[in-house]
Amino acid sequence: MKARVKWVEQVAFLGETESNHAVLMDGAPAAGGRNLGPRPMEMLLLGAGGCTSFDVIAILKKSRQAVTSCHVEIEADRAETDPKVFTKIHMHFVVEGKNIKPEVVEKAIKLSAEKYCSASIMLGATAAMTHDFEVIQVE
Repeated sequence: MKARVKWVEQVAFLGETESNHAVLMDGAPAAGGRNLGPRPMEMLLLGAGGCTSFDVIAILKKSRQAVTSCHVEIEADRAETDPKVFTKIHMHFVVEGKNIKPEVVEKAIKLSAEKYCSASIMLGATAAMTHDFEVIQVE
């Protein structure tokens, strides 16, 4: 896998992926940015959320769960001093669907967290990772 990050101006950078996608990242105004895009550390959290969501949805589909919606809300704390690594990350999954079995959702999240999600597992080397979920049944 390859990626490229190009300096644009001040503290704004254009990230380009090997799959030909691009995203603009920018620093906070206090750091000289213009708030033109997400911060790089926010992108890291989004990547972990996307990675684990990919796993959870795949596992739920393989388990024949009729999922109609799924999102994960992520809260993270960072160290006070440099390097300001993530020290705590909590992921709250909200899964909607018809006749969704909570035990299957719980298993899917656990498999992602412990076996499949590379991003979460890497972040877990420095951060205490926690997960919970809620299931919303729809007709």
